[in-house]
Amino acid sequence: METQAEFVDTYLDAATVANRIAEIGAQITALGCGNQPLVVVCVLKGSVMFFADLARQLNLPTNLVFLGVSSYSGSTESSGAVRLTHDLTLDIRDRDVLIVEDIVDTGLTMSYLLDILRARGPNSLRVCTLLHKPARKRVDVPLDYVGFTIDDVFVVGYGLDFDERYRNLPFIGTLRFGPN
Repeated sequence: METQAEFVDTYLDAATVANRIAEIGAQITALGCGNQPLVVVCVLKGSVMFFADLARQLNLPTNLVFLGVSSYSGSTESSGAVRLTHDLTLDIRDRDVLIVEDIVDTGLTMSYLLDILRARGPNSLRVCTLLHKPARKRVDVPLDYVGFTIDDVFVVGYGLDFDERYRNLPFIGTLRFGPN
C-alpha cells in the first residue's frame, strides 16, 4: 500500500504577508477607536500569528482578547457546525470591537461570531480577515479589512493548519499530496 506524503508550496511569501499587514494596521489606526481602547479579538487558533503581527501595527490604545471556535475538526473542509471553545474575558458592551480572523471562506463561522458578539451590545463591530476565499461562500458576512482574496485552495502556514500541523510556517502555503 502506497502512502501519501504532504508537501507545502509557497502561495504568499512572508514579506508579502508582512507588507499587507502593515497596510491594514495603518488603515485601522487611521480610523481610530473612540474614547476607549479598541477591543481586538483574536479568533483562536488560526489567527494568532496574524493577530500578533497586526496588533504590533496598531498605533492606538487596544485591549487584546481571545475567542476560540471550531468548525474543521481535522478535515480540509468546514463541518458547518460551529462551536465556541473559549469565550471572551472582557465585557464588550459599548466598546468598539475588531474581530481578527485567519480566513473567511463559507462565512458560517464569522456569521456565528457576529451574532454572538452583536448580542453583547458593542458600540461597533468590525471584521478583519487575513484571507478571504469567496469560492466557498455560503453566507454573506461583512468584511471591513481583507488581507488577500485567494483561490479555492487549501492553505496552511502563518497560523493556518492541517490537522494541527504547519501553523508555524512563516508564509502561507498550499498543501499537496504525493507518493512517498
